[in-house]
Amino acid sequence: MESSQAIDVFAALSQGTRLEVFRLLMEHEPEGLAAGEIARRLEVPQNTMSSHLAILTRAGLVESERHSRSIVYRAVIERVREITSFLVQDCCGGRPDLCVPLVAEFTPCCTAKETRHA
Repeated sequence: MESSQAIDVFAALSQGTRLEVFRLLMEHEPEGLAAGEIARRLEVPQNTMSSHLAILTRAGLVESERHSRSIVYRAVIERVREITSFLVQDCCGGRPDLCVPLVAEFTPCCTAKETRHA
């Protein structure tokens, strides 16, 4: 990832509503959410939400797909990997032991959730 692309990603996420949208979409991977549902959940007018989604799309953080009359948005997981790699590419000055806590921080979010029995 080039520095200019990283700046675009950070600029897109530097606004509160867009950050909330992106986190909501990450939570709903891989199904994604319809634009109207995102607006409803975050209590944002649809025209305003459209602008936020366009900025996130230009930064490569979300992608959309038409499903009948709805446009469903999904987080671009590969972009998350790219920005994370960009941030830590020179991590710890060649001392991988210092990066272990950083890597461990990502592990819990990626493990399978336990199924609850009622």
